[in-house]
Amino acid sequence: MSDKLKIGISIGDVNGIGLEVIIKTLSNPAILNYCTPIVYGHTKVSSFHRKANNLGDFSFHVINHANQAQVKKANMINCWEEDVKIELGQVTETGGKYALLSLERATADLVNGDIDALVTAPINKHNIQSETFKFPGHTEYLQEKSGSKDVLMFLISENLRVGVVTGHIPVKDVPTSITKEKILSKLKLINESLKKDFWIEKPKIAVLGLNPHASDNGLLGAEEAEIITPAIQEAYDKGIVCFGPYPADGFFGNGSYKQFDAVLAMYHDQGLIPFKTLAFHNGVNYTAGLNFVRTSPDHGTGYDIAGKDLADSTSFTEALFSAIHIVKNRREQEELLSNQLRGGGKVVETQFDIKDDAS
Repeated sequence: MSDKLKIGISIGDVNGIGLEVIIKTLSNPAILNYCTPIVYGHTKVSSFHRKANNLGDFSFHVINHANQAQVKKANMINCWEEDVKIELGQVTETGGKYALLSLERATADLVNGDIDALVTAPINKHNIQSETFKFPGHTEYLQEKSGSKDVLMFLISENLRVGVVTGHIPVKDVPTSITKEKILSKLKLINESLKKDFWIEKPKIAVLGLNPHASDNGLLGAEEAEIITPAIQEAYDKGIVCFGPYPADGFFGNGSYKQFDAVLAMYHDQGLIPFKTLAFHNGVNYTAGLNFVRTSPDHGTGYDIAGKDLADSTSFTEALFSAIHIVKNRREQEELLSNQLRGGGKVVETQFDIKDDAS
């Protein structure tokens, strides 16, 4: 039996670029030295994308269950039997239906422990809605499947990590959704993830303000003084090394983010716009706080370039390697802690550089 991790991959919207970036990533035979990939979809759909994008003679090894996966091969589980009408670049009910079938089958195997981690290709948050999927996105769906009380949308790259207090909600609802308790919970999740998943022994976290200029001493809003600053102080008193609130524009503009191990933004675009500007091609969306590991590329379905062989697979490749490294970090830490409890010595934590190890 191989000790390589089994990494499950859901294909996302069949009319988007998901299968293109999956095939481009798995076409590199070196990937198979690091993991055993298992894609949840259908070989006919993957063949359609392979031909549409002129991706050579790549093929999957078909299996019925994750325990049949072959090392040194890209495996695929056919999750349906019928033919699927693919309309590249179009938002259709079909695109959402089969994205959900792939996700459900992969998540079931993840929860059951049949795979070691899950990498999700992009979905369309509208056409995937159904009686069994009534969530704003992957993050909330996987939180329910995990049973986790709280999770964190955590965008990670080599030089920048950004979490958000509020995720997929309208901007008008952001101010009333930000509470001291929610900020404290997200800071705790970031702190724990940096230690457990990235092996940073003493993380330093920056917290952004909500208002322009972080309210300019109350001139532009009261949230900083009444909610954010008290949350930062309480977290610091509990041992989480965090500072702020910082004005978001200047913080990223002058490179202050380089002095911190992670940044907590108040809302989606405040954190994701600078992250994607600075790390779009190699950024990864990681869901911290789950009892399993899930990553995804930091881009969407890419309908405008679907079927044109224009999709950059770098972010998906980084998501795959990030999943591998996080699982290994978690397991090694568990082993070290177990040894410590048995009197095996002190746990030593070191910073872990994903980029170097993924290359």
